[in-house]
Amino acid sequence: MASHSDTLVVFFGATAGANGGKLGSDEREIILLVWQIVDLHEKKVGKLHRRLVKPDLLEVTEECKEETGLAVDELCNAEPLDRVLHQFQQCVASELKSMGRSSYTLCVTGPLLIRQALHPEASKKNLVLPDSFYSFVDLRVEFNRCCPNAGPVKELTLPSMCDYVCIPPVAEQAAGVCEVKKMVLLILHLLSDPYNHKFTSLETVKHKFESGACSKTEPVDSETVIRARGLPWQSSDQDIARFFKGLNIAKGGVALCLNAQGRRNGEALVRFVNSEHRDLALERHKHHMGSRYIEVYKATGEEFLKIAGGTSNEVAQFLSKENQVIIRMRGLPFTATPEDVLGFLGPESPVTDGSEGLLFVKYPDGRPTGDAFVLFSCEEYALHALKKHKQILGKRYIELFRSTAAEVQQVLNRYVSTPLISTLPPPPAMVPVPVLATPPFLAGGSTRDCIRLRGLPYTAAIEDILEFMGEHTVDIKPHGVHMVLNQQGRPSGDAFIQMKSADRAFMMAQKCHKKMMKDRYVEVFQCSAEEMSFVLMGGTLNRSGLSPPPCKLPCLSPPTYAAFPSPAAVLPGDAALYQPPLLATPRPAQPLAHSTAPTLAYYPPQAHGQLYMNYTAYYPSPPVSPSTVGYFAAPPGAVAAAVAAQPAAPILPQPGALVRMQGLPYNTGVKEILSFFQGYQYAPEEYSPVLQLGDQARALAQPKEWLCL
Repeated sequence: MASHSDTLVVFFGATAGANGGKLGSDEREIILLVWQIVDLHEKKVGKLHRRLVKPDLLEVTEECKEETGLAVDELCNAEPLDRVLHQFQQCVASELKSMGRSSYTLCVTGPLLIRQALHPEASKKNLVLPDSFYSFVDLRVEFNRCCPNAGPVKELTLPSMCDYVCIPPVAEQAAGVCEVKKMVLLILHLLSDPYNHKFTSLETVKHKFESGACSKTEPVDSETVIRARGLPWQSSDQDIARFFKGLNIAKGGVALCLNAQGRRNGEALVRFVNSEHRDLALERHKHHMGSRYIEVYKATGEEFLKIAGGTSNEVAQFLSKENQVIIRMRGLPFTATPEDVLGFLGPESPVTDGSEGLLFVKYPDGRPTGDAFVLFSCEEYALHALKKHKQILGKRYIELFRSTAAEVQQVLNRYVSTPLISTLPPPPAMVPVPVLATPPFLAGGSTRDCIRLRGLPYTAAIEDILEFMGEHTVDIKPHGVHMVLNQQGRPSGDAFIQMKSADRAFMMAQKCHKKMMKDRYVEVFQCSAEEMSFVLMGGTLNRSGLSPPPCKLPCLSPPTYAAFPSPAAVLPGDAALYQPPLLATPRPAQPLAHSTAPTLAYYPPQAHGQLYMNYTAYYPSPPVSPSTVGYFAAPPGAVAAAVAAQPAAPILPQPGALVRMQGLPYNTGVKEILSFFQGYQYAPEEYSPVLQLGDQARALAQPKEWLCL
């Protein structure tokens, strides 16, 4: 068999719209093909062939009519593109046989006809092009090798090249014929002295997009990346590669973008093999994928790596099997096993290497997310699997979508790199006030010496938790059991326990995970004190991460009184920042100290009103046992004296502390409140209890000791 350099088929085409340097930029169909064979060894030329092509949409722009001289009437009687291409193959094969040749290479002036017109149109019309259309010789590149002083390749045109080597003009008037004759003369000139050129530079068009993984350390040229917007949500990497058919996408170069909920947002980043292909891709701005037009913009290598890059060995091993079709499963039961998934897919869609072809997506603490990726060895198996879309597994319907290697990496990055509980924004600066009692877990810390219980029965009490933990109760820190209540002050089904060490917490999580409490199994996870404090501050942990507590709910704001003077007038500048404790810190009962000024429990006013308040400060969780009494420590006597010295409204004395009552009937009066506190000693008679009733029916009283409600 002769090599591809033995025979060239000079190939020219025109569309019903833009031609020349804008060929293919307006999605117009091909209406003209012209070709002629050149034997490079014998320097012989075959017969010239010219064929009109009938487009599906019989419209020709005025610009095209002027350049080609073709009208709609001439195209009505022409053959469609598939038949013209079949005639092309038959004619070329017949002439090659008569010349004693068996193979050939297309020769074009620039890549636009092959890459921007022929391949995209054939893809839209589902035409299978012969292998000869997947490689070609660019006459401009070959000419530049012979005549480097003629100018850069991008600036070369057929007339300029002919003028440079003094080829006489061609008198032919028919559209396409003149161009092909000029190309043939130029090729024969390069084959002769003094050039004696050999046509060896071959450009190729990839048959199929290759999936693969991308490392975050891999260098990515920003001149090779584009962003496509407006994609159908169900489109896969192969669909995007088909949209850019004719252009070579780098291996694993399609990265579908996901939104905050892990769903596709209609955007993708695409990486091409070089900047030339990227520039051609930008010419497809607002071309159509089905009935949708796609916007194409420049992007950077950093953006691509942020989406597609990864460092996970688990993902790299999963994606190491090349030429696999990837399917994403969403909505799996959290208890689903590999055997459950394989049984759901069935024998007609076998998974590559069985359970090794499954990748379950999990949260950092090991909890399943309900997502999984599956590998199939061929398209047929994947199509069988996609037929199971929205079928039931257990008690849930399962969604199945085509996926990509970049999406696998992106989804895993999202969950692996995200902490169990996201960090809340820091509260705005507050006026410094003295430090009061602060619970030990507010200090935070990343040491995972705590455990979280999830799924507790709503009737569960502290005693039930201690019984559930069994022998591990000896490893609990003093006052280390914290129940989490919801916004209504009811049990949320969660609890946190502070253990004496991270090892004890790990052992507890391992042995008690999914152990039964009453009629429910309880999930046990190891966590840090910082994560625990965020949840106790009112954050809600769900699939989307942590939802911070509201900042301005009236029922959650600490009470402020006219009797309290402005802190700026009474507090020293170097005083430490006070934050309301999450739980009342236990301390032994102290005798009432006689001082010249009453001791105050102080709530700082909200300077900016945008604080991340905690629920448990106002819906306090019970400490270790119901018998434990908690107190808020009073500020030092010097501060209290300074407060008392300020001219202000009458100040409420507070030998003990304030009690806040919530959920009172709207018709509650002072008598009912005093009756409720029967048996407790109140402040002197001149300081009668203060009753404040509003929309939330709140009441405040002043007993001698703190009462845990």
